[in-house]
Amino acid sequence: MAAKGSYVRARVDDGLKRDVETILHTLGLNTTEAIRLFLHQIRIRNGLPFDLLLSEDNCDILLPNSMRQAALNSLYDDPAG
Repeated sequence: MAAKGSYVRARVDDGLKRDVETILHTLGLNTTEAIRLFLHQIRIRNGLPFDLLLSEDNCDILLPNSMRQAALNSLYDDPAG
């Protein structure tokens, strides 16, 4: 008998969920399977399985100010430590 797993819950836009479920169905997957794949890829890569890219237009939307500031500060950090 398989061990019980943890539940992951997320609130998403109805239209997004519907569109994604249609795409996943075409791929032969359901949402739970896609989430499992996503989580496994994060563990395998030790990070997100895609690039996070910022443009001037979407920077405020994608990252909170504190994260943006930390990213900017890291540009000026001495790589030698």
